[in-house]
Amino acid sequence: MAPSHSNPILLFIFIIQLFHFISTHPLNSLSPYEINQVRATILKNYPLHTHTLSIHYVGLDDPPKPTTESWITTTSKSPNPNPNPTRTAYMVVRINKTTHEITMDITNPLKSTPKILTDDIYHGNGYPILTVQEQEVASNVAQTYAPFVASVAKRGLNIQELVCLCFTVGWCGEKKKQGRIVKIMCYSMKGTVNFYMRPIEGLFVIVDLDDMKVIDFKDREIVPLPKSEGTDYRDTMLPSSSYGRIPTKGVTMIQPHGPSFDIDGHIVRWANWEFHLSFDARVGLILSTASIYDSQKQERRPVLYRGFISELFVPYMDVTEEWYNRAYFDAGEYGIGISVAPLQPKVDCPENAAFMDGYMTSHDGKPIKMPNVFCIFERYAGDIMWRHTEFSVPGRIITESRPELTLVVRMVTTVGNYDYIVDWEFFQSGVIKVEVGLTGVLEVKGTNYTYKDQVHEEIYGTLLAPNTIGTYHDHFMTFHLDLDVDGQDNSLVKSHLDIMAVKKHHSPRKSYWTVKSETAQRESDGRIHLGSKSAEILFVNPNKRTKLGNTIGYRLVPGPAIHPLLLEDDYPQLRAGFTKYSVMVTPYNKSEKWASGLFTDQSHGDDTLETWSLRDREIENKDIVLWYTMGIHHVTSQEDFPIMPTVSIGFELRPANFFETNPVLSIKSPKDIRWINCSMKTDKSI
Repeated sequence: MAPSHSNPILLFIFIIQLFHFISTHPLNSLSPYEINQVRATILKNYPLHTHTLSIHYVGLDDPPKPTTESWITTTSKSPNPNPNPTRTAYMVVRINKTTHEITMDITNPLKSTPKILTDDIYHGNGYPILTVQEQEVASNVAQTYAPFVASVAKRGLNIQELVCLCFTVGWCGEKKKQGRIVKIMCYSMKGTVNFYMRPIEGLFVIVDLDDMKVIDFKDREIVPLPKSEGTDYRDTMLPSSSYGRIPTKGVTMIQPHGPSFDIDGHIVRWANWEFHLSFDARVGLILSTASIYDSQKQERRPVLYRGFISELFVPYMDVTEEWYNRAYFDAGEYGIGISVAPLQPKVDCPENAAFMDGYMTSHDGKPIKMPNVFCIFERYAGDIMWRHTEFSVPGRIITESRPELTLVVRMVTTVGNYDYIVDWEFFQSGVIKVEVGLTGVLEVKGTNYTYKDQVHEEIYGTLLAPNTIGTYHDHFMTFHLDLDVDGQDNSLVKSHLDIMAVKKHHSPRKSYWTVKSETAQRESDGRIHLGSKSAEILFVNPNKRTKLGNTIGYRLVPGPAIHPLLLEDDYPQLRAGFTKYSVMVTPYNKSEKWASGLFTDQSHGDDTLETWSLRDREIENKDIVLWYTMGIHHVTSQEDFPIMPTVSIGFELRPANFFETNPVLSIKSPKDIRWINCSMKTDKSI
């Protein structure tokens, strides 16, 4: 319903909202206005005076690809594109202890509430993402439970100085549903903000999230509490001595004429690249419709339709009672987007960075502004794009070199104790590099041991400090990469390098290697263990070729190969079966976005990327999706204590016969900046 024309302020607000809607990109995440409309519709159909209700996820239901592509094409040709591409919201709502999947048409802003399209009750295994608010309430419930309070006092601790957290319980073969429960375990923050280094072992509480009541409690044993000394990482708390503080000069990145990139809403344009950014509560940063302008063909060519971290699986190797179910699915259980950290200018991102905000929903469905969820900046670190020095020209030395200038899109998500720094970096050569940095603090275990020689049993980790064990664990990151290499219909080409013996003695050489390739026809052909025989993973458009007849493509350049080390029938591994392969390829299906399934909390592994791919669908010359899993086995060490220096892993998507020649041959070096009326002073202070 439109506001009354008699109130000019309301009319102005309405016009602004309407203009925002008309100019909305089909892949934009939901705006606060749309979130409020969705919430109003839910409350209208399920009023709070007769229903218990919590909203666990609200996001965009991806439009069909043709809708997006038509909108983009129309926009590029006309300043007045179709103002009403269909927009549908998808939400997961817990109503009267049942899980509802609801889709809603939010296309028409003139209606007072959107139209519900589907409202289905989910009866399968698993539960929705935990909300921040219900975790806080559950922790408070545990801390007011009389037996727990008594156990805390028995340990000589002050309950006011505890931090209690919700841990998902997973699934370990239980035949009967446990209900929506979490395990509450606590830490002492007396003397430090790094409470993770002071776990209270042997004590936990089980809370039912639907009823918000304690259903189980255990005080198994008293374990010494690790000391707080040396655990606080804040600069103001570090020793005043100069030990470890090596002075360095200041470094800056200044662009006096402004950045070379342009941000139009959620579309970013830089050099020859153009792409779209959106924010999602479950997976955080979503990068879409990445295309590159080919100056030789004088046309814009698609590369990546949609890319994001689909799941982040972190299983711990301690099998004792308080630890055996610590096998986290950070996206599906807690939400990578929900856990996103506001980026700090000049600290998390350089001073030449621009920032974007995002929005998510609260437990009751209200929009929550998430400031500075992304930063975008140009990086110049003295790297070389290409160069050559030629000494063989008589009487001359010829040197040509070009500096590398790239564009970075960054997000940081802090899921509990770990911070993940996610960078998407664009190169003018057509390369897309993805890097994830792991930092933050470890999840440690309290112990009686204070020295390694005292240990004569399996402790499932490394002794990092007195009474402190850093538990062994893994990080598996599964990326959803919907590559559309110069068009939608692509194929996966697997290649390996074969050693060949020289025949018929036509050469003094005895051997050489050559490339043997095969095109994957079905999903079973697209499951690849990297580190085995396959050496090249290529996505090609079999319908297009270069002038020389080579098939146009993009190559996956993976990081170090990693494979699960758990038994295949172990319950965490059953739930994360999609990590068995470094590479999986499936036909595009807009509902297959989240590798761990729609409802990950207490899932059984029966609705995952692995189970979808068992249908063994055709993937040759189809619209296909690459799923790439990378990660590390983290053998903890003392250098990880009390806070972990960043460890980075990543991969590249690199052109392979995509261009006719080197696309950056004609790139010129950035212009020199001449400073006028400026002087530099040397600061000798430390």
